Amino acid sequence: MKRFLLSACAAALVFGAAPALAQVGTPALPRPLPAIPEPQDRAYPGTIGYHVDATDLDHRVIRVQQTIPVTAGDLTLLYPKFIPGNHAATGPIQLLAGLTVTANGQRIEWLRDTLDPYAFHLAIPAGVSQIEVAFEWLTQPDNSVWRVVMTPEMVNLQWEKALLYPAGYAHSRITFQPSIQLPAGWQYGVAMDTVSFENGRATFAPISLEMLADSPMFAGAHYRRIDIDPGGRSPIHLNIVADSAANIAPTPAWIEAYGALVDQADRLFGARHFDRYEFLLGLTSRMGGIGLEHHRSSENTAPPGFFTDGITRNFGSRTLLPHEYVHSWNGKFRRPSDQLTPNFNEPVQNTLLWVYEGQTEYWGDVLTGRSGLATKEEMLSNLAEIAAFYDNQPGRDWRALQDTTNHNLLGYRTSNPWPSHMRGTGDYYREAALIWLDADTLIREATDNRKSLDDFARAFFGVDDGVWSPKPYTFDDLVAALNGVHPHDWAGFLRTRLDAVGPEARAPLDGITRGGYRLVYVDSLTAAEKQVQTGWANDFQYSLGFSLGGPTNRIGGIVWGGLAYQAGLGAGWDLVAVNDRAASAEVLREAVTAAKSGTTPITLIIRNGDRFRTVSFDYRGGLRYPRLERIEGTPDRLGDILTARRR
Repeated sequence: MKRFLLSACAAALVFGAAPALAQVGTPALPRPLPAIPEPQDRAYPGTIGYHVDATDLDHRVIRVQQTIPVTAGDLTLLYPKFIPGNHAATGPIQLLAGLTVTANGQRIEWLRDTLDPYAFHLAIPAGVSQIEVAFEWLTQPDNSVWRVVMTPEMVNLQWEKALLYPAGYAHSRITFQPSIQLPAGWQYGVAMDTVSFENGRATFAPISLEMLADSPMFAGAHYRRIDIDPGGRSPIHLNIVADSAANIAPTPAWIEAYGALVDQADRLFGARHFDRYEFLLGLTSRMGGIGLEHHRSSENTAPPGFFTDGITRNFGSRTLLPHEYVHSWNGKFRRPSDQLTPNFNEPVQNTLLWVYEGQTEYWGDVLTGRSGLATKEEMLSNLAEIAAFYDNQPGRDWRALQDTTNHNLLGYRTSNPWPSHMRGTGDYYREAALIWLDADTLIREATDNRKSLDDFARAFFGVDDGVWSPKPYTFDDLVAALNGVHPHDWAGFLRTRLDAVGPEARAPLDGITRGGYRLVYVDSLTAAEKQVQTGWANDFQYSLGFSLGGPTNRIGGIVWGGLAYQAGLGAGWDLVAVNDRAASAEVLREAVTAAKSGTTPITLIIRNGDRFRTVSFDYRGGLRYPRLERIEGTPDRLGDILTARRR
């Protein structure tokens, strides 16, 4: 398959010199460790044979065999560390086992690097022209640490988690010849060219390591493939695997909505940067959840009844495929320069994730509305929920949005008992989306609706139609493109919002007001709003400052500095009783509502192990749920943003 060469500028960014790790002390090893070769923009000689056996469903073990051309001397094999789309060092090296290397029937013993455990050093003897590498990927039986990728009905194969590759070469210049053995009767979806598929063994055309890692597979016993862009300029399919055959039943309305998603993306960006696109969708309660972008495909999961429950259910899952689809343009084709590394073991930087993820979040929501996958009321309710969270987030007092782009590098999506104070991964998605709404409405207002952020999308992401090699960009490139749509101090606009920190810093909500709405709080929600704000029944964060969860009514989501926090509540407490009644979310809602017109405090009995406490709240504000209220006499710019484009 054709690959386009990086520009000289991009190559300089990618292959810049990196400092070597310094060895401390004298390791007690059987032989000295050679240096790990730095990646160079040169082709690896020969093609690496690569076969995966995914038939051991009972043990949930994936077995790998690789045939690697070599020459005599030192060779370092790497296990991928920085997984694309994870924005951090998340390669599960801990799950690699049984690694053996042979050549001409003889073992070659490997030696792991003591500073970088993702590197394995080999001394290749004279006369050896290829080695055989075998190992197992021990996929997990539950989602407690790593997500489940293998069940009796399906497998989600992410090739980069089940391979080794030679150090010293750019991943775009290493060629693999992949194949896989699947259980009998299974079918698969993948964005690679199939050479043959017989007796459960699929063989694919040679492909670069870069694109192999960007071409995951969903395979299963219950599979359906749907053309959602018949007669389009490039094939686009929805590939569905499910726990049960009964769940693979999208109605014509579903298929029409996904077809509209493709059409609306074409009208937004004006170009396609793929030769084909495969939506991979697992409908499952048994495999771990995922939403991960790739250039020509995406990995997605949704509840088993996603199609059969009706199109008004599962709002979050309805927004998933639009988000990941947008990443083909934003994050894969146009890629931040500090994310464009030469291989999967060079550290990434995330300084522009508020574009990579934040603008993708914005366009994903816009396309969800424009395609008909959600109604205008649902999209406004979703925006209200986001706006309320950031309007009440004390973490901005000490931590700017820009710093949250380091969050994955600090610990990939680690647990956070104080999300309102700590800030984190979600902020460079959702708060950044508010910034892009702000920019969109500013352009619309300043140009009397002649221009919008749609024009930026076409100019920035719609260039080089048909090309799908990465095109890197910097902050200055972004500012220049915005100025090309509407001259403004865009550098100041962005930096002011990204770097806002301290007691006076506020959430970027101007786009909502300029869009014709205001954020208000109400004591009851419509049926459509409840479908979006799914936790509404247990949500007291804008009143008492916490939420309830689970069968024990566990108190969580405690707002830093809120009423519950001031009463000394922290992690681990369960709600036992409310005003002398057995606790439930419904009983607590009734008590909060009654207190609005009463004079007595709301009294809670809480438990943490064998400790009990009684806590009282003299609160009269009633239940508070966020809503966007129309500002009469102003243009409905939010409505226009969510309206389907006809050309």
